[in-house]
Amino acid sequence: METDKKFIDGLFVKKPHANAPSFIKSKISIKREELITWLQEQEGEWINLDVKESQKGEYYAQVDEWKPNSTDAQNTQSNAPTAKNEAPVATSGGIDYPADEIDPNDIPF
Repeated sequence: METDKKFIDGLFVKKPHANAPSFIKSKISIKREELITWLQEQEGEWINLDVKESQKGEYYAQVDEWKPNSTDAQNTQSNAPTAKNEAPVATSGGIDYPADEIDPNDIPF
């Protein structure tokens, strides 16, 4: 059962321009004051978003409010990396990134 969709005030997601390079997947615009106000009304340290495509083909961002149920939480904890098998970390500019993610130095801008 889906809950009410929660959208982000001041955050706008659009398809890239038709002549944009293939590595550009979307354009995001931020209306600073609206987004700041919205963020200050939210709870918790993290806000997860999903960028989606509407039935009309328009892009939009929606808050991902998924929470693990007790079974999911137990599975996640039992599969959590330990000191022996944690994912390798790459460091760039003083910031640590999981090695399987994109290194910011590989981004062409």
